[in-house]
Amino acid sequence: MQEAVLSLQNVCKNYGNFKAVDDISLSVPAGAVYGFLGPNGAGKTTTIRMILDIIRPSSGQLSVFQQGSALSARNRIGYLPEEKGLYKKMPASSLISYFAMLKGMPRKLARQRSTELLKKYGLAEFADAKIETLSKGMGQKVQVLATVAHDPELVILDEPFSGLDPVNQQVLEQLIRDLAANGQTVVFSTHIMEHAERLCDQIVLITGGKKIFDGSVSEARSVLPRRVLMATDGDLEFLNKHCAVENAVQLPFDQSGYQQWSIEISKGADPLAVLQTCFANNIALSRFEYSDPSLHDVFVHLVGNATQDQRLRCA
Repeated sequence: MQEAVLSLQNVCKNYGNFKAVDDISLSVPAGAVYGFLGPNGAGKTTTIRMILDIIRPSSGQLSVFQQGSALSARNRIGYLPEEKGLYKKMPASSLISYFAMLKGMPRKLARQRSTELLKKYGLAEFADAKIETLSKGMGQKVQVLATVAHDPELVILDEPFSGLDPVNQQVLEQLIRDLAANGQTVVFSTHIMEHAERLCDQIVLITGGKKIFDGSVSEARSVLPRRVLMATDGDLEFLNKHCAVENAVQLPFDQSGYQQWSIEISKGADPLAVLQTCFANNIALSRFEYSDPSLHDVFVHLVGNATQDQRLRCA
C-alpha cells in the first residue's frame, strides 16, 4: 500500500455556529491525482487552506508528509490559490524563476526551469512580456507554471480551470498528466466534473461541508445504474421481468416513428444480455445505446440527495 502524502482525520472547521467543514476524513496516496469536488461553497477551499496550515481546524487531525503542519514541508509543496494574483510589472520568465527560488531552487536552475516550462506549455514568445500585458488566461497559466517550477512532490491547485478557455484548459490538463507521469501527487479542486472524470485516480465529493463520497471514478459511476436507450416498433414491456432489468419505461417516439424505451440495468448485469433477449424474441431494434453514468450525473444525484437529507433534518 502506498504511503499517504496527505491525511485528514475527522477534521472540522467552525465559524461560530456555522460548520464550514464537518468531520472530513481522507487519505491521498503518493503519486495520485486526487479531485476535491463539490458545488460552490461546499468547503473545498476551506479544507485546502487547513491542509496548508493557512487556517487551523477547529478539531481533528491532519498531516502532510507525515508531519503535523504543511509549513514544515513548504518547499516540497506547490500551491495555486483560488484567488489568483501576480506581480504585474514582472516579466513572465522572471516571475516563474523568482517563485522557484523562493522555494529553494538555485538561481541558474530556476531560470533554466522557467525557460523550459514556458516553451513546453506554449508561452515561449511571452517570456519577456510583463504580466500586466498578458491576457487573463495566459497570466493564469504563468501562475500555474510558477506553482510547479520547483518540482514539488505535492501540487495543490484550487479551482485551476476557472477562467480558462477550452484550449488552455486542455493545456492545464496535460500539465497535470505530466506531473502525474513524473510521480508527483496532484490535488485539485473543481466543480466541473469533466476535468475530474478525465484526470483523477480518486475523488472526494463535498457538499455543505460534509464528505458524501470518497473513491475512484469507476466506483462513483457505480452509484447510479447503467441505462440503455432503445427504439423499436415492438413492445418491450416484457423486459420488466428480465433479471438484468430494474425498470423499462416508454419514452416519446423518435423522428422515424419508432417507440423509444429507457432501460435501467440491474447492478452488475450486462446490458448485452438485454440485447440478446430482444433478438431471441424477434424484436427488431432501430437503436440500442448504452453507457456508464457520467460523473456529472453522479454529482447531481449525490448532491441532490445530500441537500434533501439536510432539508429533512432542518424541518
